[in-house]
Amino acid sequence: MTCRDTLQCIHEPFGDAFYYGPERLSSRYENDEKGRVDSGFTESTFKTILDRIEREGDEGKRLFIKDIIHYLFPPNGAPPSIAPSLDRKERGIGTSSKAHANGVSNGITNGNTNGTINGATHGAPYPYATDAEPGNPTVIPSEILDQFHFTFLIRHPRSSIPSYYRCTVPPLDKLTGFYNFMASEAGYDELRRMFDYLRSIGQVGPGIATQSINGAETNGHATTNEQTAANGTAITNGTATTNGNTSKIDICVVDADDLLDNPKGIIEAYCKSVGIPYSPKMLNWDSEEDQQQAKDAFEKWHGFHEDAMNSCALKPRMHPKTREEEDNEWREKFGEKGARVIRETVDANVEDYEYLKQFALKV
Repeated sequence: MTCRDTLQCIHEPFGDAFYYGPERLSSRYENDEKGRVDSGFTESTFKTILDRIEREGDEGKRLFIKDIIHYLFPPNGAPPSIAPSLDRKERGIGTSSKAHANGVSNGITNGNTNGTINGATHGAPYPYATDAEPGNPTVIPSEILDQFHFTFLIRHPRSSIPSYYRCTVPPLDKLTGFYNFMASEAGYDELRRMFDYLRSIGQVGPGIATQSINGAETNGHATTNEQTAANGTAITNGTATTNGNTSKIDICVVDADDLLDNPKGIIEAYCKSVGIPYSPKMLNWDSEEDQQQAKDAFEKWHGFHEDAMNSCALKPRMHPKTREEEDNEWREKFGEKGARVIRETVDANVEDYEYLKQFALKV
């Protein structure tokens, strides 16, 4: 957001469709129509969000979108199918004969239906009456995903889960409107599946940003001609080739702890990976203009970004506590039940975090 001359930033747009719109995947607001209406996003579909992104791209700046990947996935590992508003097979160029006025099919009336997935009732307009795309774990067609340069920000569950839990209990819940903690919103499983999918189709990798191949620093691109990556992706002259597709986008994973330990080094390496000129001003947002822009961007997600909005720079992290110290801290803040739920959720997501961590930027 400090690079307004060259970058147009969009903050978490896909949550509008995930939580509130006629194609919503989450059941969080299923019995809270007022909450959906008050959000102002009851008409948001995945297509309207992508249309907005396209419009903002018309300004000529490079778009930078920060979002949470599980917004593109049916929760709890449910099988995906393409969002009705993006379903080319049914829609063609115009509107699907199966679609209602709100862009949703499958017998949805007023944006509401009760589907059954694996025998369990899912109280949102999912499942859709659309086809799945082979291998694609999201509700977005691969031809659209291919238009994005994906990078990944990860954070250890011992930090992210209690931080998120705090937003779902008093006093913050009155600001956020999230009155219960849902472990399915942790998002690590979805992030790992998205990461593996993009690698499998050659959209990222196989080179890893700032890591070397055969001992040679490559900034993510292989320099050998006949090397084969572990996932079977051939590398030719530094370009990944999978199923006829080529990609020069390296695997770029940023760990939040690394970022806070070494802000300048990590941001500079990140910029190199994604092709953005580095500037020291990226590390500080203490001006009135910077603060106002952040406030405007974060406004729709009340309560979730208070710490970020009250910050003006990246600061070193607190060093990790022992497991016992963590449990005691959570118990003191959230009670016995809350501490137990947090610990269970943290432990359930550590494996996925550690898997992604092995690909993290190194400086």
